[in-house]
Amino acid sequence: MTRLPVIVGFGGVGAAGRSSFHHAYRRTIWESLDDSARRQTVSALAAMMNLATLRDGTLVDAAGHALDAAAYAALEARVLDGTLIRRLESERFDPDHVPGNLALALRGDAGNGNTLTFAKRDLPAVLPAGWHVRHDDGERVTVAIDGGGTVMVETTRKLAVQSAGQLPSGFDPAALYPSRFHPRGLQLAIVAASDAVRASGIPWSTITERVHADEIAVYAASAMAQLDGCGTGGMLQARLRGGRVSSKQLPLGLNTMPADFVNAYVLGSVGATGANAGACATFLYNLRLAVEDIQSGRRRVAVVGNAEAPLVPEVIEGYAAMSALATDENLCKLDGVETPDYRRASRPFGDNCGFTLGESGQYFMLMDDALALELGADIHGAVTDVFVNADGFKKSISAPGPGNYITLAKAVAAARALLGDDLVRRHSFVQAHGSSTPQNRTTETRIFDLVARAFDIRDWPVTAIKAFVGHSLAPASADQLVSSLGVLRHGILPGIKTVERLAEDLHAERLAIALDDVALGERAAVAFLNSKGFGGNNATGTVLAPRLTEAMLARRHGAGAMDAWRERREAVLAAAAAYDAECMAGPMQPIYRFGDALIDESQIALDDRHITIPGFALGVDLPTENRYADMVE
Repeated sequence: MTRLPVIVGFGGVGAAGRSSFHHAYRRTIWESLDDSARRQTVSALAAMMNLATLRDGTLVDAAGHALDAAAYAALEARVLDGTLIRRLESERFDPDHVPGNLALALRGDAGNGNTLTFAKRDLPAVLPAGWHVRHDDGERVTVAIDGGGTVMVETTRKLAVQSAGQLPSGFDPAALYPSRFHPRGLQLAIVAASDAVRASGIPWSTITERVHADEIAVYAASAMAQLDGCGTGGMLQARLRGGRVSSKQLPLGLNTMPADFVNAYVLGSVGATGANAGACATFLYNLRLAVEDIQSGRRRVAVVGNAEAPLVPEVIEGYAAMSALATDENLCKLDGVETPDYRRASRPFGDNCGFTLGESGQYFMLMDDALALELGADIHGAVTDVFVNADGFKKSISAPGPGNYITLAKAVAAARALLGDDLVRRHSFVQAHGSSTPQNRTTETRIFDLVARAFDIRDWPVTAIKAFVGHSLAPASADQLVSSLGVLRHGILPGIKTVERLAEDLHAERLAIALDDVALGERAAVAFLNSKGFGGNNATGTVLAPRLTEAMLARRHGAGAMDAWRERREAVLAAAAAYDAECMAGPMQPIYRFGDALIDESQIALDDRHITIPGFALGVDLPTENRYADMVE
């Protein structure tokens, strides 16, 4: 019997806000919300942005004063303006004045050369060729430079790309816990994983009491590693900027750290761990590990996610040099204007000119179906399959290829085998990669249209979350999953509102690409998450709606087990709601256990069948069965 991986908790932060309890999803369907849902969305975002908090059902400002109608209207406007894709804000760096160095060539002057005077402590231990100390008073030196040379002069430059999917204005993950020089991507990992675990409503200690220590897994990675000043970027720039490399920059810069930090500081797990990187498909690569682990019975719980913080000048300029990003100049050309519409920078399947980078951290907690029922977990859906395929021989490493035809076709075929033709044809939708490049819009729609024809699907609903939050690289498909869980729960498909009309070169005869919110209702039963990554990293995942998942569980476990689960779930839902209210009433409180509850290795005991580990009630059972019995005597 194959165990069903069900999603029992999810959370994180991105340009649309806090993911748990569908707050970020609601920001993307703002136009379809009623007044009550809009107020709830504003309350969640205002708390993140340090603008207002919710106390006893009333929004209050920093001084504790209740907001009147005018103050609330002003707050709502600030919340909307300070979320989703927008112009780069100067809280981290000024996109109009990015610091850098300009190399200037010096020429000798009739035998006198050039002279420089500076503090003696700054004199290089080994003088460059042509340098001679002309004067030394013990504190300052004058150096003559014969025959010319090159000097670096500090200057600034304006970025050609000034739009991005940034975290909500005023939200600083570093301020939520003792971040101690953590790169921003790892700050996002701590906050996002904590949000997912706490939003589940199940204390982590309850989980570790019910499963063996090695039946837990954490899979997470970043695609670009940690490239800001506290990570690899700072290490590589230190000497060039006249500084020194710190002891933290190299280890904290590794792309495995989003998993390592969750194990070490959030969960305290000694179970399986890993970081599978696949460019823009990285999240689905890690999700596949979690799904297959649970299906096989190797693990009963898996925490999987990604965190990426690529909004640094060097990364922006790197992608811009590839002509991959929507520059201000090209956006203006598209619209025939002089000032770009930063909010509409990402335009999947419309007339576009490149993608828009975003920052995001998203995590999910999965369990096997039996454990979820036993613990009374709230079930947000199920992940039945994730398929991964490469592109074969390539002319360009960034060009698309055949791998995505395979992943999507296999995902649809597997869903049809599980659920039948009618449900897949009439009750599924696609979360497109939708990167907002001219090449993506034609190649991805061709794949969708071809698969739709093969399975006789008509008017297949398609959306693309990158229109709202940008391309966060490793967590891009995690952003898709967050949005899809909202669609599967509430039935409203976010429209690609940054596009006024579809491009003329699409292959969309069988598709219904949503430009406005679409009320799918009962049609929102199956989501296909599609990802196309640089280098031929293609992946497609299949996610089932909560009601469909519960129907499958009822067939397997029976009505009595489901009734008992619903009774146990009441306490879990109450605990989750209390956590949501806590986040609305003030800053998020991430789990961060630095040096806390360390395992005393002297208390570890083992025999030839079992390992006892402090803090893990069931310990670890050692293998006793021969899996290759048919091959040995």
